[in-house]
Amino acid sequence: MENRFEIIMYWSKEDEAIIAEVPELAGCMADGANYQEALINVEVVIQQWIQTALELGREVPLPKGKLMYA
Repeated sequence: MENRFEIIMYWSKEDEAIIAEVPELAGCMADGANYQEALINVEVVIQQWIQTALELGREVPLPKGKLMYA
């Protein structure tokens, strides 16, 4: 499944890392030392989030694209 979920990336001074969040998938986020690493890591976490939801019989939301509040 190709990822089409919005990903928000930002620097976290507290974590000293780039954080990548997926607002449409509750709790789905990853980090990395740079933007590329954070993006690679969050792509893995998105797939794991979806796989876990399906295994638990939970609904996986359809990607909405750019969110207005982001």
